[in-house]
Amino acid sequence: MALCSKFRQILKMNKIVIDIRISSDEYLKQYQQPNCMVSTVSRDGRSIQFPANILKPFLLHSGINGSFCIFFDSKGKFQSVSRY
Repeated sequence: MALCSKFRQILKMNKIVIDIRISSDEYLKQYQQPNCMVSTVSRDGRSIQFPANILKPFLLHSGINGSFCIFFDSKGKFQSVSRY
């Protein structure tokens, strides 16, 4: 029952898909500062700003490259991010 409840909660969340490429040097120089924001445009054309630290788990030696799905609640509060 808890799994069904969690699944319904996920379906109600809003999401946005972004494609991003940030070199490791750029991330380390610019995006590791406290409260630093990333600004980009989503696949569907919406402008988005989000805290750079949500991408840190995806930082590799080559940087952060790929497509990501950012989930947020109905109030626009960040919930999770995953590789898309």
